[in-house]
Amino acid sequence: MTTANNYGSRQRPTQGIERYAWVFMRLSGLALLILALGHLFIMHVFNSVHNIDYNFVAARYERLFWRVYDMAMLWLALIHGMNGLRTIVDDYTRGAVRVWTVRSLYIGGIFLLAVGSWVIICFKPVAAAGGMH
Repeated sequence: MTTANNYGSRQRPTQGIERYAWVFMRLSGLALLILALGHLFIMHVFNSVHNIDYNFVAARYERLFWRVYDMAMLWLALIHGMNGLRTIVDDYTRGAVRVWTVRSLYIGGIFLLAVGSWVIICFKPVAAAGGMH
């Protein structure tokens, strides 16, 4: 069951998995806004672009907080984006095209989450030879 909407867009779901996806999009969007603004200020306002290099990231990743922060941004952004793409696919495709497109989105999303998480978790700083220019 869904509720009516005066804006001409998709109706708000009131039950089932679509309801949870709808709520997730709103909450993850708010969390992403806060995390992305924090990232923007930390990386581009409080630090000069000339200071951000491999050694900066390596020093940052020595603290568990920054790994968790980046992991939260990765997971929220990817799941939020994939859910948005799934919604678009549901709106504009039907039948087998929809099924295979959504499956492809899930496979691609899981792959990107796995690779991104692996990089954040397994990152081990090594001395940069001669600096990176």
